[in-house]
Amino acid sequence: MKWGWVIVAVLLFFGAFLQAKESLDFPEYDGKDRVHDLHVKNYKSVMRKYDVLVVYYHDHPGSSRVAQKQFQIEELALELVAQVLDEFEDEDIGVGLIDAKHDKDLAKKLGLEESDSIFIFTEDEVIEYDGELAADTLVEFIYDVLEDPVEIIDNSKELKGFKILEEDIKLVGYFKNHKSDHFEAFADAAEEFHPHIKFFATFNPKVAKALELKINEVDFYEPFIEDPMVIPGKPYTEKELVKFIEANDRPTLRKLQPHNMYEIWDDDVAGEHIIAFAEEADPDSFEFLEILKQVAEDNTDNSDLSIVWIDPDDFPLLLPHWEKTFGIDLSYPQIGVVDASDVTFAPNQTILLLDMKLKTCHLDLIPAPLMRTCIPTLTPLIHTIVELGKV
Repeated sequence: MKWGWVIVAVLLFFGAFLQAKESLDFPEYDGKDRVHDLHVKNYKSVMRKYDVLVVYYHDHPGSSRVAQKQFQIEELALELVAQVLDEFEDEDIGVGLIDAKHDKDLAKKLGLEESDSIFIFTEDEVIEYDGELAADTLVEFIYDVLEDPVEIIDNSKELKGFKILEEDIKLVGYFKNHKSDHFEAFADAAEEFHPHIKFFATFNPKVAKALELKINEVDFYEPFIEDPMVIPGKPYTEKELVKFIEANDRPTLRKLQPHNMYEIWDDDVAGEHIIAFAEEADPDSFEFLEILKQVAEDNTDNSDLSIVWIDPDDFPLLLPHWEKTFGIDLSYPQIGVVDASDVTFAPNQTILLLDMKLKTCHLDLIPAPLMRTCIPTLTPLIHTIVELGKV
């Protein structure tokens, strides 16, 4: 994962740092240095001090003032992360830096290949973090890492919580008890994907009945799709579960969020994404989002369709950048095709923008081959989205 958005990244990091400071859960930075500069001579002793070590493998900032400023903001965010984690009672968690220029031998020894990336070292695995370098988002992700890979659903309240979770891939299985060999295989598979994919299990027959699960059966839920896929061939081995998940881990519709933004952006189809901007809290967006979800459900087997939903409320500091770059008003739902290789969303000839509040499209931005997909109303939007996926 690469942080290639230089100015945009600075906005994200600085804004997220200020938001974290003002949050009820985050204190003011106390000025104490907690982040370790790791190198070949000290990394073993530092790692022995902690149960979990968060490592930022960063490019050397060099003499560029912009790069130096960005790195200072990143360091400040990491110091705040280290301060918050210092108060965590259940685990000793540390934070360290590895310079890609000065400490490349250490990076090689630890198996770190891509710089400008964050890695979380636990007792038995290394997990890459693919979100923004913001204190609150990173701390929340680390807490998720420390949670059990499988969450147990034992009553109606927990079942309700499971059902309202729709933004992530999730699996749920029904097993006899914790000691079941089939549950152990499920739990082992969960460890392979933790914390990126959510795993749930129940031993309660009433909960299983509500989920229409048979004993030792596992259901796979794609984001924003109500009806699950029943994984065939129960009871399953760990290997069979892992194979199925890996074959189905790119949903048709995904929501870009601070904790997964780089992972999703890099997982494009033929270099492109269909991007939909819509505020979840805005009544004007309700029908638009319902149509997106319906398209995803109707085309769940279409490997050529990648729809990414961006809620502008999740990225307030980027709104002026996006509106200026695209020439659009994000007060209303928008949809278009974007070249994923252009991570800064710069204008190019592969962008199609449709304004749901206008009777005409932005024809100046639409290359001739794409004009056939321009729509004046909401009604044929489903067919338009599918056609965009074929472009």
